[in-house]
Amino acid sequence: MTAPGSLAMAEPVHVPEVGQEAPDFELVNQFGEPVRLSSFRGRNVVVVFYPFAFSGICTGELCEIRDNLALFEDASATVLGVSADSKFTLRAYADKEGYGFELLADFWPHGAVAKLYGVFDPASGMARRGTFIIDGEGVVRYVVVNPRGQARDLAEYRRVLAGLGQG
Repeated sequence: MTAPGSLAMAEPVHVPEVGQEAPDFELVNQFGEPVRLSSFRGRNVVVVFYPFAFSGICTGELCEIRDNLALFEDASATVLGVSADSKFTLRAYADKEGYGFELLADFWPHGAVAKLYGVFDPASGMARRGTFIIDGEGVVRYVVVNPRGQARDLAEYRRVLAGLGQG
């Protein structure tokens, strides 16, 4: 089996566009369990890259997802939060905030999946705020990459997921 974090680890690429197949990846979650994007075929997936656990805007965004998780479940969507933090940091963060979705550690090689998705900021060593909504066939249906310091809009997730149906 391929080691977690090593699938499709090419040089940094551009941000995947709507209509393209989402690059596959495998990372460990906050419990150290491997999670592979392609294992969710048949379901919609919302991949949320965020800079760092325990930071203000990130916590606000992820708590908004936590508090509206039914929106995603009703759309047959799985939420995967991705940051360059370690699985240990993510476990403490998920426990503290009560997140009912998986947080994935893009820790080593540092930021490799964020690079694959074109959202890694090498100057700061973190992922930018990128969201990718992927349909049940593995095709990117929505992309947004927000500037540093600007939170994402949950209403946009609702609009896009409503248009996808049940994966």
